Amino acid sequence: MSAEPIKGPASYFPSIEKTYGRPIGEWQEIVRKRLPAKHMDLVAMLKADHGMGHGHANAIVAHVLAAERR
Repeated sequence: MSAEPIKGPASYFPSIEKTYGRPIGEWQEIVRKRLPAKHMDLVAMLKADHGMGHGHANAIVAHVLAAERR
């Protein structure tokens, strides 16, 4: 029996860690420290301040904001 494949924003996390050299928890904390802020403002911050690609930045922001809504 195989594990359920990871879907949604979290599916990007291994690639984000490998590409940018930081654990996903650090990226999530960077985003949380900027709350409350708009989704696209947070994406723009990750891109401008940390050189992150749009898809990776969007995945982190979407995951953090979804967790904050719970």
